[in-house]
Parts: sequence; structure tokens; C-alpha cells
Amino acid sequence: METGSAPLKARSWAKRLECPIDEDADYVNDRWTNRDLIPIPPERRTYGIASFAIYWLVSGACISAYSTGSSLLAYGLTAQQSMACVVVGGVIAGLLSVACGWMGERHHIGFTCASRFSWGMRGSYFPVLIRVFTSIWWFGIQSYWGGQAVRVMLGAIIPGLAHMKNTIPLSSHIETKDLIGLLIWYAMYIPFVLIPPERLQRPFAISSAMFMATLVGLLIWSVHTTGGGGPLFHTVNTAQNTSWSIMYGITSILGSWGSGTLGQNDWTRYANRRYAPTLSQLVAAPVTITVTALLGVIITSASSSILTEQTTLLWSPITLLAAIQEHYGSSPRVRAAVFFGGLGCSVSQLSINVVLNSVSAGMDMAGLAPRWINIRRGAYILALFGIVSNPWQILATAATFLAVISGLGALLAPMTGIMLADYFVVRKQTLKMEDLYIGSADSIYWFDFGFNWRALVAWAIGTVVIFPGFIMVLIDSTNDNTWVRLFNMSFLVGVALGFVAFWAICAVFPPPNLGEGVRSQDEAMVFGHKSGLSSIQSAREGSSDDIKNAV
Repeated sequence: METGSAPLKARSWAKRLECPIDEDADYVNDRWTNRDLIPIPPERRTYGIASFAIYWLVSGACISAYSTGSSLLAYGLTAQQSMACVVVGGVIAGLLSVACGWMGERHHIGFTCASRFSWGMRGSYFPVLIRVFTSIWWFGIQSYWGGQAVRVMLGAIIPGLAHMKNTIPLSSHIETKDLIGLLIWYAMYIPFVLIPPERLQRPFAISSAMFMATLVGLLIWSVHTTGGGGPLFHTVNTAQNTSWSIMYGITSILGSWGSGTLGQNDWTRYANRRYAPTLSQLVAAPVTITVTALLGVIITSASSSILTEQTTLLWSPITLLAAIQEHYGSSPRVRAAVFFGGLGCSVSQLSINVVLNSVSAGMDMAGLAPRWINIRRGAYILALFGIVSNPWQILATAATFLAVISGLGALLAPMTGIMLADYFVVRKQTLKMEDLYIGSADSIYWFDFGFNWRALVAWAIGTVVIFPGFIMVLIDSTNDNTWVRLFNMSFLVGVALGFVAFWAICAVFPPPNLGEGVRSQDEAMVFGHKSGLSSIQSAREGSSDDIKNAV
């Protein structure tokens, strides 16, 4: 009796650890399904036009946009050339957001489930793992900036903290005070994740307002004190090759928002009506990115004339806030301004990590183990890996920062092309929704042993010409040859190659059962509450794989 009780206890504990299920829901947690993976039911579609505008205020008006524009100056471009890169990159990012978010708006599914019709039920694990990997690095970078912002806040309250003795080796590129700030920021982040995605509009609006107030305050201070935009608007170009440097700048913008555009349907699936996200994606995306980057360039330029004791450009608003406090001798008024400026930066980092990383990566991890991982649990796992990624090493220099960001975009770009080609051209926006949740040959998305080789080949074609240049840039950022130039255009080249390669392969070897399904979820059964998954459950009765994993 005792021998048999151990397995029973183990199964009991495993059952308790399973993800919660809504009381009136007809879905079950199994290998392919949980609450966060099913198409969003009508009652959870809470995002209208204003909500998506707020989304882009978070995504575009952030430290990443501010620092990217400024870091282009460090790469040798003039302020005017840097802004041209940001404008072009922002417009392209907006157009890609519309295209990538279209299926979320129509079928109310996210990237995790959308990968199944392109890559196969088992093959979908590959793009999901790649995106989780890139999210870990981005989460780490954004968290590090958040930790620095908290450190600046603490330094405004306790001026001595700014000169705290460092007990960590200099080769680590992080000081003790920064680590303290990072740990406190993590403590702020944990409860933030408890808010479900469909209820985040108000926190997003508050954090965006606070961050923009910080930037406007820095703009007024720097321009008023200097009497203009500063010397950077009158400097000459120092880039070795201007044309390729500009292309590199555009690619870095696309690389920064690449995972965001690829996963737009993670958020557009919450749209409460058709076309609600479109205007924000077309207008708010490029405008917020461009305005924030422009503010960064102006503030960086003007502040360089004020903080003459600084030997390098301060292309981070957080570093700039700390330098302002030092410049004015930690006077009470300046300390108060720096505190609220740091607060705006820290809450902005909370929101940007939720928008671009936590929700998307959480859902991706849910796709790997739906019975035990949902968006919230996945976000906590992401946080653990994010701090282990040592993001401060990536941010040590501007050149390394841009190279790594562009490299991550190189991984994701072909996936974007594959998804767009499959959804718009090959399948003509028609999906058989129930088959996205059947893990056997009964699903039309099973392909060969659960894998769609067409996507794998197209992805390989889209990445093989980019990675030699990526390795060369990491070894020596001054390299300039054909491979490096291809890498400088990695996102554009990757999207184009992935799109064309997948389209061509499918033209010669068409996927099975094209044309089956519906062009919108509203034409099909509604998943979840009081609607039933009866057709899916009926289809699963003959699937031993799903029955085994549902027990």
C-alpha cells in the first residue's frame, strides 16, 4: 500500500501544479492548449484604438529608442543622418507591425500558435525557442537599465550611494551600486506581472506619461541652459563608410523592434474590433520611435556643452541624470528632479519589459509546456534567465550594443518573412483553427512527423548569408567587406529571403489541405467560455498523442 501511495502523491502534486482553468471553460490543459494559448474570447478583447496607441507609447517612447538614436552618433553619423535612420526604420517597423499583427486581429491567436501552421505542430517549438532566447537577452538589457534607474533614484535620496565603494571586479562592467538597483527593480517587477495582459492599459498610460515627463524635463533643461541644440548638430561625419553606416543604423532600429513586430499578434489578438490596432501601428509606431530618438539626440548634444567635465557623450538618460546631480553638487532641488526622473525611467522599464518580453516570451514558454506554464509563470522564468544573461557586458560599448541587437534581428527576420508569406500568399489568410490544437496526423498542420520542412529550409536560406558578417563584426567592429555589408542589412535581407524562399518552396511543393478553414475567427467557433471545444475534442478522440498528454 505504501509503495503505491508515492506515485499517487506525485500525480496529486503534479495536478496541483497545473495551470488554472476557468470555471466555465470547455478547453483542457494538455500538450497544446491552455487559457493563454486559445484564441482570445470576446470578453477578454479589451484593446481599442486608444489602447494600442498607449501600447506604442510604451514600446516606442522608451530608453531603448532614446539610446539607439544617440548611440548612432557614437558610431560616426551626424545628428541629421542618425535621425534619417530612425525615421526610415520606424516607418518600416510600423508597416511590419500592421502585417504581422493582422492574423491576431482576425483570428485572435498569438505567435506561439501561429507558428504551428507554418512550422508544423512539433516544428513550432523551434521558432518559439529562438524567440525565447532573444527575449532573454532583451529582457536582461531592459532590466539592467531599470536597475540603473533605481540606483539613480536611491542616489538622489542618499547622495553617498553614488560614490559607494565597488566590490565587484571592473572586468564585470557592473558596480555594486548597479547590482543593488537591479535587485530592487526586480522586486518591483514581480508584482507587475500579476496584472493580466488585457488589464494593462492604465499602468501603461501612467508609466508612459512619467517617462515622457522625464524626457521633456531634460529637454527643457538642456536646450534652455545651452541656448540651442548643442554642438553635435554642427559636427562632420566621421564614419568610415557613410552609406553602409546609415544602412547599419536602419538595421539596428529594425533589430531593436524585430521581435516586437514578429509578435504583434500577441497583442492584436486582444483587439475589440477590426482595424483597432492599424492606425496606431501605422502612425504611433514611427512617430513615437522617431520623437523619442530625436529627443535623445538633442538632449545628448545639448548636455555635452553643459557637463564639460564629461569626456564622452552620455547617450543614456539614466547616466545623464546621475551626471546632472554630480554637476550641481547634489543640491536639494536637483536631487528632487533627479529622483522623479529616475522614477520615470524605472517604471518605463517595467512596462517595456512586459510589452516586448514578458507577455510574448511567457506565452512562448506556455507553448512549450501548456499544462504547467502560462504567461505569468513564463514571465517569472524569463526574469530568472534574464539576470543570468549578464546584459551589462553587451552594453559595455556602443559598437557591441548595435552589433548584438542587429544579430538578434538576423535570427528573427527570416521567421517574419516566412510567417507573412505563409499567411498572406500561401494560405490567403485562411486557417483551420481547431487543427492548431491537435497534435497528431489528424491535424492538417502535422505535415511530416509534426515538422514542416519548407519553413526550416527557408529559415536556413534567410540566415546563412548573414551570420559570417555577424561573427566578423563581433570579432572586429571595424571590418568592412561584403559579408559585413550583408549583415548590416540583416533584417531587411532576412525578411526578404525568408518570404521569397518560403513562397518559392511552397509553389513547387504545396502544403497539404490549402484552403481549408476560415478567414476570421468570427466565422468559426469561439474558443473558451461557454462555447465549447466540442469539435476539437471530437477530433482528438482518435489522437492517441493528445489523449496520452491530456491524462
